[in-house]
This record gives sequence, structure tokens and C-alpha cells, in this order.
Amino acid sequence: MSLFRKFFGSSEESSKEDDFSEFNRSASDPSLPIDERFTFNFKKNGGKFLYCENLSEIKEQFENILEENDWFESEVLCFDSGLFSLLDENKLSYNQPSNPKFLFATCENLIAEEGSILFSSSQIKQNKPNELPVNIIIYATTSQIVESTSDGLRMIKNKYLKDYPTNITTIKYFAKVKEDDFLHYGSSAKNLYLLLLEDL
Repeated sequence: MSLFRKFFGSSEESSKEDDFSEFNRSASDPSLPIDERFTFNFKKNGGKFLYCENLSEIKEQFENILEENDWFESEVLCFDSGLFSLLDENKLSYNQPSNPKFLFATCENLIAEEGSILFSSSQIKQNKPNELPVNIIIYATTSQIVESTSDGLRMIKNKYLKDYPTNITTIKYFAKVKEDDFLHYGSSAKNLYLLLLEDL
């Protein structure tokens, strides 16, 4: 995962746009490491990527997102009890929210080939993507990055031997697009932040 440290571990910003466009062009190259392809495809889709080396960085970045958007003491949609402590620390209400500012969730997998996030009913219950809040914060780990959607489905099958989840879906577009762009027809664009924890 040295790529993450190379790009996100340093506070210095590179002014070499040619280098970035070269990486962008090569993001679909199957010989590139899977983490690099996910990163570039995710950012190309408009996602906001925050790489974290430990749990204290997760907490810090989460608070930065709240501050940036003025979401302190707001209502949040969250179905994962493992995330409740982080919400409690920041005085966020998640019990039956009537008007949630954002969804805070984990995911099943991160799909490298298209830079998308794979969810199931374990994270979003029976909600369709267009029924979820526009703003989403996802907590995931580097070990959840897989090559393709079929790899993600295979991992779901292996993970849930009983009580197989339903409502398996991906969210791919994280920025508003032109209305006449037929490639995005039927999709629901989300303002998505990814808190990615290094666990490999």
C-alpha cells in the first residue's frame, strides 16, 4: 500500500499535472496493483478519499468531515452498531432520524475495476440508493478492495454462510452529472466520503 503513503502521507501537493494524467490514463491497466486502480477510478467518479493508517486518524478525519459540512449535533442514518460510539462521541443522533444529514455506514467491498462501493442489506437495510441521503460517509478497510463486482459477490457468499443478505447494490457516481448524460441514467449521484483504514 505504498501508493497511499506516496499520495496521501505527505502534506506537500504535487504541481505536476502531467504525472497525474499519466496515472489517470493507466488506471484501467490490469497490470497495476488493485489498490491503485480502485483509488483512481473512485476519485474519477467524484468520490472523496481519506486514507487513514490507524483508528485515531479515522476519528480525526471523521471530525474534519463534520466540521467541513457543519454536521455536528445532526441526525444521522446508521444501521451498524459498531459505528455508534463514533456518533456518540460527536453528539450525533441516530435513533429513528426524521431528516438525516448523512448516511454513516460500512460496506461489503470496494470494487477496483469501476471505483464503486458494494452494499447489502447488512449496511443499508432495504433502502434503494435513491432513498438514501445524498451525503454518505463510508468506513472501509484496504482488505475490502476486490477486483470486480463478481469477486465482491463471491466474498459475500463466503462471508454469510447463513442469513444471506438481500438488497445487494453498488453506488458508483459521486458527483452530479449533466442531465443529458445517458451513461448515468437511473443512477443516483451521492456526495461520498471514504474513510479507508490500512489493515494489510
